[in-house]
Amino acid sequence: MEIKRVRYYIFLKDVLVLSITAFGGPQVFLAMLIDTMVKRRRYITEKDLLELNALCQVLPGPTSTQTISAIGYRIGGPALAYLSLTVWVLPATILMTATAFLIEHLQENTPGSLSFAKFIQPMAIGYIIYAAQVTIRKMIHTVEAAILMMIAAFVAFFYNSPFIFPVMLLIGGLITTHNYKRQPVIEEDSKIQIQWSNFLLWGGVLVIAAIMGHYTRFLPVRLFENFYRNGSLIFGGGQVLVPYLFTEFVEFKQYLSSEEFLTGYAISQTIPGPTFSISSYIGALSMREWGLMGFVMGGLIAAAGIFLPGTFLIFFVIRFWDALKKYRPVRAALEGINAVSCGMLMAAAYLLFEPLENSLFNIIAIIGTYSLLQFSKVPSPLIIVIGVAAGILYHWAFQ
Repeated sequence: MEIKRVRYYIFLKDVLVLSITAFGGPQVFLAMLIDTMVKRRRYITEKDLLELNALCQVLPGPTSTQTISAIGYRIGGPALAYLSLTVWVLPATILMTATAFLIEHLQENTPGSLSFAKFIQPMAIGYIIYAAQVTIRKMIHTVEAAILMMIAAFVAFFYNSPFIFPVMLLIGGLITTHNYKRQPVIEEDSKIQIQWSNFLLWGGVLVIAAIMGHYTRFLPVRLFENFYRNGSLIFGGGQVLVPYLFTEFVEFKQYLSSEEFLTGYAISQTIPGPTFSISSYIGALSMREWGLMGFVMGGLIAAAGIFLPGTFLIFFVIRFWDALKKYRPVRAALEGINAVSCGMLMAAAYLLFEPLENSLFNIIAIIGTYSLLQFSKVPSPLIIVIGVAAGILYHWAFQ
């Protein structure tokens, strides 16, 4: 027992180190996982790790967080998994909540204070365009998927209600299900053994939060439901989360301005850990009227809401995924779901650009950022740091 406790402590320490050093997106994160969890500590084999990561990529929710939680589950069961989840998300949650407090403080006390973000706001659009290109290249492989993507983008352009997104995902999955014969045949097990406890937990929390949010109109409860619902529907990683959050919290509910959103999104690209941490920034600003306690509550509520559903789902699916993925209609449906996600990402680039001033400066900043990401080896966080520094110099020189 004592040996296990020491092993668990070392594992949690490794997760903490990853949470404060994992810059550079999912590819870098996976390489760091292989180096730490496989080669140095041997918690898991590389084959098992890659299979777990692949499973998390086809489930809704934050892939990196689900992978960390799944490894913890394999090593020490649910208790270690939830501890791993907490250790992984807490540093980024704290940083983005503090960022929200700082942004609000600057706006209240220094007129024109967000002029330091003059450069990084259009740069954020460059990041979205680059993410869209990378995601589309990975997920769109057929004419049908490309058409679905364009239709989803068109719908998202003109119908920006957050409630249309889950409907489009469902329709996209159903449309491509008929292509199951294109999927290679894999010998199917005669029966799939399903343990429903974590699925019922996921669905139960969603229903209870929705009912309570509707009848109480209590902001913390409504925020939890908003983020929990988004965390239950996001396929494709943090970049796909952006259009959902922008539509719901900027366009629909107007808890944030587009300027605040873009500033927070750009800053989130400079910090290590899960990309879903942008949610803590949004949650904190959504509760700014509650004072300092509101910032803290909003950041923590948003983190809990966005990260818990993916964790519940990975615990549910991991037990029978090896059998389920052999069914061709299941694999065929993922093509449509991914295509719709790509369409929403395309729409996000437009929706985020629309509030910006239509100026040559902003266009150059967007194209320049995209070009650096696409054609140079300059680290992603450093690009934003340069943009912030340029904005500060601009603020001092012209304000």
